Amino acid sequence: MLRKIFLLGLAIIFISANLTAQKTTPPLAANPKYSLGIMTGYTGGFGINVSGTISEFSYDIPLAVRFSGGYNIREAGNPLDARKVFINDNTNGDPAESAHSFDLRLDFAYPINLFSIRKSLLYVGPRYSMHTSTFEFVGGNEFFDITTSQFGIGAGLETYFGISPNLSLVFSGGFDYYFDAQIGGHDSAYNPDGTDVSGREDYTYQDADNAINQPKYEVRFLVGLNFGL
Repeated sequence: MLRKIFLLGLAIIFISANLTAQKTTPPLAANPKYSLGIMTGYTGGFGINVSGTISEFSYDIPLAVRFSGGYNIREAGNPLDARKVFINDNTNGDPAESAHSFDLRLDFAYPINLFSIRKSLLYVGPRYSMHTSTFEFVGGNEFFDITTSQFGIGAGLETYFGISPNLSLVFSGGFDYYFDAQIGGHDSAYNPDGTDVSGREDYTYQDADNAINQPKYEVRFLVGLNFGL
């Protein structure tokens, strides 16, 4: 009799503990949140950025992952130097220049406590930039593009101010660093390791780098909106 009572008590304890664990243990599937963002501001010139973010996809790591793309308008560089390094030594014509770049960005964002702001994120991640500088010598019969594509890395801080349950005003500041890469245009290309292709005269990669205003050390200040889905 005592043995039966003992076994029954163990069974009740086991069932109670199992039910309690089911109530307190979170489900294996998380409840991810998605959002879209658009920002504009200073990116070494004027820039606009659009992004998509997934957050709260894990109970154990309060991490958000964001993929974004941007279009940036910036100064092209030195027209006369670019002409000498890539084209010829002529000096005729009135120089005109323009430049733009497209960038792709992957950020891993972690929430931090910043004063009394409801939501702030510290982010870091890889970058990829595709830059084009365009030069024209009006009256000199010269028009050419210089291009370069670079990998980089960046980090920054964002703060969010709620406007409505699914809409926030966002302020972002960051810094990007881009690694040296081939700079090419017309029939010439200059590489950081000195393996140039049809380089002109004694010009080097450093001369091409100085002539073109491709991304290098980039400070960013942007403001925009974030929409929760």
